[in-house]
Amino acid sequence: MNDLSAGPTRTATQPVTIQSRGPGCLAQVLWFVFVGWWLGAIWVMIGWALIALIITAPIGASMLNNVPQVMALRGRRTIEVRGGRLYEPRQQEFLIRALWFIFVGWWASAIWVLLAYSACMTLFLMPVGFWMFDKTPWVVSLRR
Repeated sequence: MNDLSAGPTRTATQPVTIQSRGPGCLAQVLWFVFVGWWLGAIWVMIGWALIALIITAPIGASMLNNVPQVMALRGRRTIEVRGGRLYEPRQQEFLIRALWFIFVGWWASAIWVLLAYSACMTLFLMPVGFWMFDKTPWVVSLRR
């Protein structure tokens, strides 16, 4: 009889980032150069406009949280391992995230995305720009 659970047991929570098996680096760069830079700009402007309308703010926030995927085809997920099982990471409380967005996230994300754009305009800083796009959801709403 083969016991699959006979290994060391982990009781502590361990965050693990999973990179989805999407397109490679060359495809991501080509996407950004030919499509991502203009589509991402439109996407971000629509997201901020939806947030300004207040009623559609959740849709706008969701759009801003998906900027990495639109701009550079980058999709990452963070999961936690607890007791050998996989869970979605615990987010900050809604009130904290909402206050962050109202007082910091909306303007900080504008600056952040503009800096990421600027970094992507040079071949040398493009990896930094893509990393910044990956962190955009956190800047917008403290989303992990």
